[in-house]
Amino acid sequence: MTSSDFQQVKLRDGRTLAYAEFGDPKGDPILYCHGTPSSHAEGELTVRGSCAGQLGLRVIIPDRPGMGGSNFLRHRRVVDWPSDVLELADALHLERFAMLGSSGGAPYALVCAALIPARVSVVGVIGGVAPIDAPGLFSARSRFLGRMVRVAAPIMRGLMCLQLLALRSRTVRKSMANAFPEPDRTLFQREDMRDRFIGCLEECCRNGPRGAVWELGMFSQPWGFDLTQITTPVLLWQSARDGNVSSAHARFLASVLPNCQAHFYPDDAHLSVMLNHHHEILGEIQRRSRGPGTHTPRPNV
Repeated sequence: MTSSDFQQVKLRDGRTLAYAEFGDPKGDPILYCHGTPSSHAEGELTVRGSCAGQLGLRVIIPDRPGMGGSNFLRHRRVVDWPSDVLELADALHLERFAMLGSSGGAPYALVCAALIPARVSVVGVIGGVAPIDAPGLFSARSRFLGRMVRVAAPIMRGLMCLQLLALRSRTVRKSMANAFPEPDRTLFQREDMRDRFIGCLEECCRNGPRGAVWELGMFSQPWGFDLTQITTPVLLWQSARDGNVSSAHARFLASVLPNCQAHFYPDDAHLSVMLNHHHEILGEIQRRSRGPGTHTPRPNV
């Protein structure tokens, strides 16, 4: 499939929610929360070449509001996401499902475990960001930049549009690899990997950068739910060389989540964790999701 190959459902409030599917259409369902800024096109980067189909997994990647093919939602918060997930799951006749959140998608996977635990069998987190109120993780500079995204959103939208224009240049695309630590740097020296990575941002902003900028601003605010109250099993994977989200975030999440199993990879970076360990990650999510009382498809009536 291509980034334009997505489906849509109409939500009760009139908005459209877009999503893409990868793997086995009849497989065990995983709802994958993409990073920030990103979109359902992330599946082309992290899932398409994986063993999802071979394992019998159905990976569903919805676009969050204002990103990809999903309509913008004014004043949205992290805690608003589970209601969209429920409507999507009901439309797809899914009774229970696993959640997987990558990077900035982590809070969206976790909030589903917090607010709709009866529907979520297990949560996976890959290189996930911690909340802004986690002690000692965010510098004064990062907090200031987060607030600036919120109060100067038009400027940030303009800068993101300029970034997208710059990324049309093959020269810029080739040089971007130098900004990443190994082994991501080597991965981004491959043209297909660069194009898929940039495609996530391009698809995210297919209707403009408003949704992406809004979500970036949300990271400077508390998530609105209590991580310590999540009893759903959480599987966490983190790399030591991650240049986007430091391993301190993973250590914090592992320390406050009551039922968390953490895995740390000393030789991987932000992107390479999923690409190098996809069989282990997806296989473990599937194994844990098949516990007592897990996925039973709803009758298609």
